[in-house]
Amino acid sequence: MSEVVLYDYWRSSASYRVRIALNLLEIDYRTVPVNLLEAAHRRPDYLTLNPQGLVPTLVIDGQILTQSLAIIEYLAELRPECGLLPSDIADRRKVRALAYAVAMDIHPICNLHVVAHLIEVTERPYAREEWMKHFIADGLGKLEAMIGEAGGTFSFGDTPTMADLCLVPQVYNARRWGVDITDFKRIIAIDARCAELPAFRAAHPDRVNS
Repeated sequence: MSEVVLYDYWRSSASYRVRIALNLLEIDYRTVPVNLLEAAHRRPDYLTLNPQGLVPTLVIDGQILTQSLAIIEYLAELRPECGLLPSDIADRRKVRALAYAVAMDIHPICNLHVVAHLIEVTERPYAREEWMKHFIADGLGKLEAMIGEAGGTFSFGDTPTMADLCLVPQVYNARRWGVDITDFKRIIAIDARCAELPAFRAAHPDRVNS
């Protein structure tokens, strides 16, 4: 395999997901930081690579991959034995539903550019924290119920899947914004279990930015 390159921002939830996946699959990669706070994602050279101007971007197998879940699904198909997606079609649907509940329902409305626009139109700088707490808590509460139906020691089953790759970064964000997650017992337990695994620990923003 030729050199694998990850265009990454240390605190990006989407990048965090892909770092975990690469670590779980034991794929060596080189990181190119893209500082969102300095608008590096809007520079012409990066837009040539990723027209959406988002992170992450993964260069692998001579291809340029964007969108974190599309990247993770590519990696899951590249190494099906890793179990990021179950072999059974019905189980894959369940894992996707859990992953999408985070990546499509919580994450987009709590993204930096969305919240920046919120502050602009409301002229209330402190609205950001209220917004984050409301939508993250609401989304995680629903996810807790979905996970409860799935069973297993992780989000689905007894090994990490794409669902956990989405869950863990969202829990990191919840704690960052001071969201009360005390009642989400299953989520807390799964997050703690993931934190024991080297692949998750190495991908943590504090480790990446240290």
